[in-house]
Order: sequence, then structure tokens, then C-alpha cells
Amino acid sequence: MRFLHTSDWHLGRVFYNLSLIEDQAWVLDRLVKLAIDERVDAVLIAGDVYDRAVPPTDAVALLDDVLSRLVLGARIPVVLIAGNHDSADRLGFGSRMAESAGLMIRGTLGRLAPILFSDAHGVVAVHPVPYAEPAYVRAIASDAQDVDAPGTDSGAFDHQAAMNSLMAMARAQRVPGQRNIVVGHAFVAGGAASDSERPLSVGGSGMISTATFDGFDYVALGHLHRPQAVGGEHIQYAGSLLKYSFNEVDQPKSVSIVEMAADGRVQVKRVALGARRDVRIVRGTLAELLAAPDRDASHDDYLMAELTDTAPLLDPLARLRAVYPNMMTLQMVSIGQGGDAKMGAHIDHRVRQPEELFKAFYRDVMGEALGDAEQDVFNDALRALRSSESDAKP
Repeated sequence: MRFLHTSDWHLGRVFYNLSLIEDQAWVLDRLVKLAIDERVDAVLIAGDVYDRAVPPTDAVALLDDVLSRLVLGARIPVVLIAGNHDSADRLGFGSRMAESAGLMIRGTLGRLAPILFSDAHGVVAVHPVPYAEPAYVRAIASDAQDVDAPGTDSGAFDHQAAMNSLMAMARAQRVPGQRNIVVGHAFVAGGAASDSERPLSVGGSGMISTATFDGFDYVALGHLHRPQAVGGEHIQYAGSLLKYSFNEVDQPKSVSIVEMAADGRVQVKRVALGARRDVRIVRGTLAELLAAPDRDASHDDYLMAELTDTAPLLDPLARLRAVYPNMMTLQMVSIGQGGDAKMGAHIDHRVRQPEELFKAFYRDVMGEALGDAEQDVFNDALRALRSSESDAKP
């Protein structure tokens, strides 16, 4: 049996005040084509379909179009669960009616029965496990009198305990001889995170162990944006649809084509879909970036500039945008500290004098100590400021 595993579409995402809906439509068009070309038996979408609980109308329209093309046009069943960015109830609206057409949406934990597929080797049971807060899972487990599930006692009930309980429910529904897949949305310990993910909880209490999924043949995960296996080839994050932060510039985005054999063993092939515009970081002095822009890549890419200038600059972002229309932001790089330190001194400004703060700021930005001439300019400005403040007092 062959599946397409994808997640973290984040439809409606805004990147530095710019809507990414056209970029998302572009890449989803390629996803639909890939699903058809690969003749997959189903598409598994592991949560965070939308970027927020109340998505914009163009995001809703895009999801409707993509699912219609897959389910109604190509006759490919889709299993879709809610992630922590989605509104579980809104996402699940109309799901019972859609199921007859082949669209299986699980927003809440109200229906945890597996979805059954079959091939020449027998039945594959897909267990959809949408994201839910631990307190809600605990209530469900209590109502079901799930006393044998780990973590349902009167002690702390965190994400690990919640997933333990949900997996106990899933194991109770397994049938001997069937192959079993979990579609979930969680932070599994050992996975590499990115800046663009919303934490599930404070500290490390949102993480769960890979051992939680023991006994399942494949675990199709969402939440972490880097495509990766965690704890074994059968536990996989498909990763996000696109790069959603400059922390992700080195991440090759993809979807996963999963081949499941008769004995439940899987082979996972990551397929890059590309992007309408890449997310990149360019580095150099302002003059260098203006005079010799990168000829090997599109000027329309979403860019961050790391400027290595040592002299003050006049409105560098506007000047860069004249050459790079999608220059999102910039950082001044302190070349005096090996080229790696970014602007911003790690000092407690509440106990420092203005003169001390400015010296530290100048050193971090310019990569060198404040000179006598610059010190005189600062002192004059500070005296003028203090004088104006004094005159303003009644």
C-alpha cells in the first residue's frame, strides 16, 4: 500500500506582514499532481492545516479546492487530523457527510475508531489521533474508564500521559493480522525543532517518547517543520509545506511517499515539491549587496540581509528593497567578534548608565570600541536630551 504523508500546511500564514496564500496554492498544486502521478492509495495530513483557529477566507477556499481535487477529482481518500494551530470543531464541521466521498476529517477525539484500507495483502488500519490538550484527553479517558492506560491516575497528566492514554485506546482496537498506522500531531523527543513552531507547552513537558508508539508499523507525524525520522524509520515527520522562518533556510522541504509491505515494513521516499519563492539569507556589506546581487537566485525570493558594514548606514532596508523587492528584514553582524555575533548585547540595561549602554551597543554593532570622536557626539546628544527633559519639568 502506498500513502502520501504531509503536514503543517499552515494555510493563511503571514510572513513579515506578507500573505503566503499564493505560494501555498502553488506548492499544493504540485502536491495534488504528485499524489495522482504516484497513484497513492490515500493522503495522510497530520495536522496544522490552517495557521490559526479562525483562518482567513482565502485559506478556507484553498483547502476546499485542494481537497475537492484530491477526493472528488482524483478519487484519492484523504485522512486529515487537527493540529495545535487548528480549531478542532471548525475543522471537523461536515466531516460525517464528507466521509462517504472519501474525506475522513478528525478534529476532535469524538471518533477514534480506525479507518480501514485494504490491498492484496490484507487490511491497513489508520488510527487518526488529532491534537488535544492533556486535560481534555484525561476527561475522555476518565469517561471511557480507561483505568489501564498509563498516566490516568491522580498525579500529573501531561502530554506524555495524554498520548499514552490515546495509544492505549488505539491498541485496544487493533486486530491480529492487520497493519497499523498512527496519524498524530505531537513533539516527539529527539526531533529537531524550528523557530516557526508554536510550543505545545512550557519547558519540555510537551515532549513524548518514541516508545509511546511501540507496536505500530508507521507513525505519520505533524508539528515539527523539519522532515525527519525520530527513533526509527517508521516514525516520521513529513515537515512543513514551505519554509516559514529564516531558521529553516537549510531545510529541504518535502512530502513523504510511504510504501508499506505485506509485513508492515515501510520504505519512505521524500519528494521535494519546490517553492514559488525560496527563503534565503544574503550576507555582505550594503554596497556589495547593492552592486553585485546574487545572480544565481531569484531577486523575488524572501530574503534576510546580514550586513557586515562598520560605518553607520542610512535607511539600508529601503535601499535593499529597491534591488530585492521581498527583502523581509536585516541584521547588523558584528564582524569584530568572528562574524557570528548579531546585534544585541546581553546586558541588564536596568543597572547600567546610558554611557555604558551605548558603548556596549556600539561595540556589538560596529565590531570595535567607541572612539573619542564618537564619544563626544554621544555626550553632546545626551546633554541636550537631559537639558530638554529638565526644561520640560514643571
